[in-house]
Parts: sequence; structure tokens; C-alpha cells
Amino acid sequence: MRLLPGHRNLSSAGTAVPHVLIVGAGFAGFHCARELERRMRPGEARVTMASPTDYMLYSPLLPHVAAGILQPADIAVSLRRTLRHTLRAPCRIVGVDLADRVCIAHSIDGCEHAVHWDRLVLCPGAITRTFAIPGLDRYGRGMKSLAEASYLHDHVLAELELANIVDDEHRRAAHCTFVVVGAGYAGAETAATLRAFTRHAVRRFINLRPGDVRWILADVAPRVLPELGEQLGEHALRVLRQQGIDVRLKTSITRVDNECVQLSDGQVIACRTLIWTAGITANPLLGTLGLDTGRAGRLIVTPELHTAQRPDVFAAGDAAAVPDLTKPEGAVTPPTAQHAQRQGITLARNILASLRGEPLRAYRHRDLGLVVDLGGMRSVARPLGRNLTGLPAQLVTRGYHLAALPSLRSRAKAGADWLIHAGLGEDFVRVGLLDTAPTGPCEQVGYLSADQASTLAASLPPSSAPQVLR
Repeated sequence: MRLLPGHRNLSSAGTAVPHVLIVGAGFAGFHCARELERRMRPGEARVTMASPTDYMLYSPLLPHVAAGILQPADIAVSLRRTLRHTLRAPCRIVGVDLADRVCIAHSIDGCEHAVHWDRLVLCPGAITRTFAIPGLDRYGRGMKSLAEASYLHDHVLAELELANIVDDEHRRAAHCTFVVVGAGYAGAETAATLRAFTRHAVRRFINLRPGDVRWILADVAPRVLPELGEQLGEHALRVLRQQGIDVRLKTSITRVDNECVQLSDGQVIACRTLIWTAGITANPLLGTLGLDTGRAGRLIVTPELHTAQRPDVFAAGDAAAVPDLTKPEGAVTPPTAQHAQRQGITLARNILASLRGEPLRAYRHRDLGLVVDLGGMRSVARPLGRNLTGLPAQLVTRGYHLAALPSLRSRAKAGADWLIHAGLGEDFVRVGLLDTAPTGPCEQVGYLSADQASTLAASLPPSSAPQVLR
């Protein structure tokens, strides 16, 4: 199989158009490709996007998928509908040889191929940060992908169904107890949204009462949602506890198995569900490049979003430590969707400027604020530095998400499902995903060193001539 048309080294071919290879279809990669399509002249460059998925995931709404409020397709923006002139390659980039400008692509059918490029755009996203906690890799359940959110929806309902039919009180308590580790955005929103979901779901089980279900949110940090500041963070903590969530701060877990979770204070909790949302770390691919990396393994880039050692290698989003020019020297932009989206647009403009011999533009964006959905009408938000809670915060939160979804179809579907949920409530139906591995395998890839990538590239056959964007 030939994965990509045109894998010969375009920069050495006098008549060939430059090849821009985008690694990843997240916020930065997607918006980079879309902006390139809008601004490129006919035949100016050829763009390829390498991603194992055929959609851009709007990850801030994953808790709504886990709770059955939104359907998976609502937040999966089709690349086929939105990127009409970009070649989409169903693969992962597992190795990069910077010297020869070649990447090793591992396609979804298991084959490997060499892909040459003139401009490399690294937006592979981040992976879940884990620690050497006994049992975590086997029993921890992630919340970073569409598959994980859908799986979690089925798993939570299955645990309630099992609790409904057991007579042993200890076993019932284990089925009805859910532990979320990580009190940042993902953890707080997951705990709050799923707590509301189970509160309604338990009424449909004849042997269960609302008081049987227990949610625990644990974090080693002293505060929840520290990015919100002290005032909003304290308000969010009160909201979570008012919903019946047992928030444990300055607490971590030391062991997990199929029947219990042990906390750092020594307490053992009977529990069959551990949801791990304790942060992210850089994609391991970045560590194989030999380029400078900073905190959490992100590539150090200039304000123009390219690496200092290789001006033909660009990076953004979770993959890059981008200088924040709106703050004191040394600050970098946080790895948020808001910044990734705007960095993708700047990437596209600077890539074209580099091909045209024009000056590059520095990335500069002042944070518009933060929004956190804590279930029902409970939200906290800080748009443009103004603190909001309750209904005003909920309206701002939902409005922001609708505006940020990058396709009209996705906005319409998400908005319609929110209205249906508000008027008719949830559907408590499992869709058959319990045989899916709980977490991790989709993020664990055997990445190659630069030498391994170079050796493998030399042994792979070239592909056919390139397609020119028209």
C-alpha cells in the first residue's frame, strides 16, 4: 500500500511545489490546515495532514459525551467536510529525520512509509500524564479521547445496573462509588457532570437510592481549578461540595485494583471506577527530535512559532512552549484550546510567509477568559477578567462553546442536543463499548529515534508523484 502520493523530497525537485506536512488534527493542526486552504494561491503548496482520526475533537465537551448529554458526533468535526483541499493521511508519525526532511508514518493498517516535507508542522497534541502507581495502567480510565468518554458512559451505567441487582452492601457500595483524580478543568467538569447524570439515572433503578451513589474528587493540590484564581476557585469548591461531591485536596492515590482505591492518607475506599484526569504531558514524539524542549517536554519555539534550530519546523498547541508576549518575559501560553486555535491560524500565515520570503508574524493573544461547566445551571466563568457564577456564567459557557465549535453542523447538533436534554432529560442507554480497553493504548506508540527513522526511511520505497493543490 502507498499511504501518501508524493513522498519524494520536494525541496530537491525544481518543478515540484513545496510540501507542508501537518502532524495532528487537534485545534492547532486543524485551524492551521483550514487557514492554509483559505490563503494559499493555486499550486503554491501541497498540504498533508497526518492523523489516525478523521475528525477534529472538541475536547472541552467530552464530559457532556460521557454523561450522554451530547452525542459523540456532536463534538467530532469531520475533516472531510471542512478540509476540501488537504490530503488526509490516516496514520501516526512515529519518527522524524530532520537531516533528510523525512518522517516515518505508521498507517492504521500497520504499514510504515517515508514522507518527505519542506515545512513540518508539529501539532500532535499531548497524552495523559500518569505515574508509577500500582494498578493505574490497568484500572485507571481516561477522559481524553472520544472513545474513552463513550466507554465511560457505558461503564458508569453498567456499574449502576450491577449495583441494582446485588444484595451484598459492600459490593453495592463499590459499584456505586466513583473516584476522579485531578481537580483541574477536566476533573472538576467530569465529576460535576457525571454526578448530575448519576443523580438522575439512579431514580430509574428500583433498588437504588440517590444517597447510594458517591463521587470523590481528589487532587494533590491545595485548591480546585487554580487557574480561576482564589475567589472563583473557592466558589467552585463550594458548588462541587453542595452537589454532594466529596472533594479531597492535598490527597493522591497510592494503589488501585478492581475492588478498591487506596488514598495517600491510608484510607481504602471500596470502588470499581477510577477516572484519571491528573494532567497532560508532551507527546513522546517531541523527545525524539533532538530539539530544545522546556517544561513538560514541549518544544521551545520563537514567537513566530518555529524552532530556533530549524526554521522549517513549526509547532503549536500542546506541543509547543510559545512565549506569551502579553505577560512578563519568560512566560509561556497555557496549553488551552483558545490559544491552540489562534496559534494554528498564525502558523498558517507564517508558513506561507516563509515560502514567499516574507517576514513572519509573532503570535500575540491576550487570554479572553475561562469557562467551567459544573453541571446543570452551575458554572463559573471569567470572561475578560470579570467573575461570573450561576446562570450568567452558564450562558457565557454554553455560548463560548457554541462559538468555538468550528463547523455550523456541529454547532447546530450540539445546540439541539442541549435543548433536548433540557426539555426531555437523559437517555440511560449503554451502546456496547464495555469490551474496549479502559485507557492508554491509543496513546502508547513505539516512537523512533532520529537514527532509527533515518535507517527505516532509507529502506522504504518511494511513492508516486505528488498531487498539486488546485
